[in-house]
Amino acid sequence: MAILSRRGVALLDPTDLRNNLVNARAQLDAAEHRLVYARQQLDRDQAQIQAHLIAPAQMELTEDAYATALAQRDSALAQMALATDHLRYATLTADHDGVIKSEDADTGQNVQADQAVYHIDWTGSVDIVCDAPERALGALAVGSKARVSLSALPGKSFEASVREVSPAADPQSRTWRVKLTLAAPSAEVRVGMTANVTFDAASDVAEAAPFALPVTALFHKGENPAVWVVRAASDTLELRTVSIVRYDERTVSVIGGLHDGDRVVMQGVHAVSANQHVQVVAPLHPEDFSS
Repeated sequence: MAILSRRGVALLDPTDLRNNLVNARAQLDAAEHRLVYARQQLDRDQAQIQAHLIAPAQMELTEDAYATALAQRDSALAQMALATDHLRYATLTADHDGVIKSEDADTGQNVQADQAVYHIDWTGSVDIVCDAPERALGALAVGSKARVSLSALPGKSFEASVREVSPAADPQSRTWRVKLTLAAPSAEVRVGMTANVTFDAASDVAEAAPFALPVTALFHKGENPAVWVVRAASDTLELRTVSIVRYDERTVSVIGGLHDGDRVVMQGVHAVSANQHVQVVAPLHPEDFSS
C-alpha cells in the first residue's frame, strides 16, 4: 500500500493533449481576428448605409458575416476551454488524503476515460462492513452501537456505530449489508483487517449458549438465514430457519432454530434439496473450521 496526500498521483502522456491545446488556441486567435475585421466592416457599412452609399442587400451581407464571425469566435472559445480541461484531466489528483489499496493500470498502458487506475481508502474514519440477518435489523438503526474485535488484534475490542444499513437484502445470502464506523480506532487498526462484529439482535429467543457453525453451512429460506438439518431418526433433509447473532471470520453464532444433537450440513448447501437422503458422517467441532 502507498500513502498519498492531496496531490497528483498519476499522469497521462500529455503530448497529444498539449498539441490539441495549441491548435485550439490558434483557432481562437484566428476567430478573434476575423471577428475584429467583421466588426470594423460592420461599422463602415453602417455609416455608408446611413449616407445611402451602399445597397441594403450589401448591409445584410455584412451583418451576416459579423454574426458568423461572432459564432465562430464563441465556438473557438468553447474548444479552447475543452482542450484546457482535457490537459488538466491528464493529471489524476486525490482530493483527500488516503491509502492506495491497489493499482489497476501499468506505466505505458492505454486506458479508457472511465477506467479505474487506483483504488483508494481515505484516511481518517475507519469503516467496518458486515452482513446482518433479517432478525437483527430492528437493532440496526443508524447510530446504534456495536462492538468490534479484530482477528489481528486479539484481546482488544472497539466501539462502533452503525453508519448505513442497506435498503435491500442481497438476493443470494438474504442478508443486509451494514456499514459501521469505529469510534476511536487505534494506530494498530489497518485497512483490510478482518473484523468480528457483535450487536444486540432483536429476538424473542431465550438466552442460551450459541451454536458455532461454519459460514459454508448458511443457506436461506425466503428472506431468512437457514441451514439444512438431517431429520431425527431419519437420513432426509429439512431446511430450518435460524437466528444469527454474530458473524466471525469463518463462523457464525446461532441462537435460534437449532437444538443439541441436531445434525447440520456443513458444506455443499446449494447442491442439496428438501427430503433428499444423505449419509451422516462424524460431526465437526468448531476448532475444525475456525483455524
